[in-house]
Amino acid sequence: MSSNNSNMINRLPKAIQPAARFVRHQEQAAGLSTSRFIQDVSTSLLPKVVFARSLADLTETTFVEVSEEMLMYFVPAILGEKIARKIFSAKLPNNLKAEVATPAVEMLKKKNSKEVLPVKAAIALMAMAIPLTEFTLNYFKNLMTLKVFKKSDFKNIASLENTKEDEAHQKKVEKSAKRHIGLAASLYAGCLGLAALVATKGKNSKALQKVSEFILAPGSVLFKKNNKAKNFFNKYCSMDFNSQNGKLVLSKGQLTTSVVIGGMGYFGASADRGKENLKETATRFPLVGLYVITGSELVEKGFKKLLQKGGKCTDLIGKDLSVPKFDELGDLAKKLAKERKTNFDKEYTSLAKQKIMIAGLPYIFSIGVMGFFVAGMTNFFTRKRYENAQKEKLAAQKAVLNKI
Repeated sequence: MSSNNSNMINRLPKAIQPAARFVRHQEQAAGLSTSRFIQDVSTSLLPKVVFARSLADLTETTFVEVSEEMLMYFVPAILGEKIARKIFSAKLPNNLKAEVATPAVEMLKKKNSKEVLPVKAAIALMAMAIPLTEFTLNYFKNLMTLKVFKKSDFKNIASLENTKEDEAHQKKVEKSAKRHIGLAASLYAGCLGLAALVATKGKNSKALQKVSEFILAPGSVLFKKNNKAKNFFNKYCSMDFNSQNGKLVLSKGQLTTSVVIGGMGYFGASADRGKENLKETATRFPLVGLYVITGSELVEKGFKKLLQKGGKCTDLIGKDLSVPKFDELGDLAKKLAKERKTNFDKEYTSLAKQKIMIAGLPYIFSIGVMGFFVAGMTNFFTRKRYENAQKEKLAAQKAVLNKI
């Protein structure tokens, strides 16, 4: 944080200084990763901790959520920028090394794309470690809970029952977890093999050029004449990295891939532990998964539209719904103070309050609705389904006895 901007925040009323620093910190975060990590930990982990049903439930929730968010938001940049980029771009001419950070959809328009695209594709394939590791997390969770708490039955983990564990079921859960972890490892080995092939032979192979293009810009390959479909698939299905200041950072496509592939492991590991766990996953995951991928953006956009229609925050929200960054508020306050013949502190405080409202209310929605409400709702319905099933079971037993 620069000293000038820090000093300006100190001039704000003390009551709003913490919120102002928090909003500014999110904007100062490196790329998409840090701000999304903070948001997802707040909306996913904290509510689940509050609603934890047992020590086992608390432990495995903490393990999965923290591991998942770190994998999704920090490892891509480390693996892509610091490892894969150095390995695969080493033989590129010096004038092309910087082009690795150029988005694939832009690279396709350049003459040197044949040299750079295979390198970018190889980097993306190496980064498949992230979604494949996410796929295994819930299986590792099952193994951890088996090892530490000697439990594999979700009814015991969620404190729906307190019955003796079935050893045959525990062995089945363990076997399934190890098999799926092995499957993910095999798939990643295939990704590394393809990455090496694409990086070394892709420049002179039309087939590998197409493979590289499909990995990085699938919409451009599948929907050449349909711009809407092309842009959608390039945004949400591409394994290409985003670029920030010439460095590789998490992209929307990688985020989507991580959620989808991780979700497959989530459902599979849940099914292994019983129908109650599977039904709870089916209740929670679609809501949270869609929100992580795009829902938060829709909420923020919708909220800005409401403010705009209501004539609120007119100094900050542009016609295209763009909003200045916190560091730009000082210059804007000086301009407004001059135009309105007021003082700087008054205008800066007003702008800061508007900025906090624009950024803060969607964040509160994330914690309150997508966090606590979803966590509480899924726990409630899990217990309700269990109790109803028990009543039906008891009623069926009584019906049999009455016939006798």
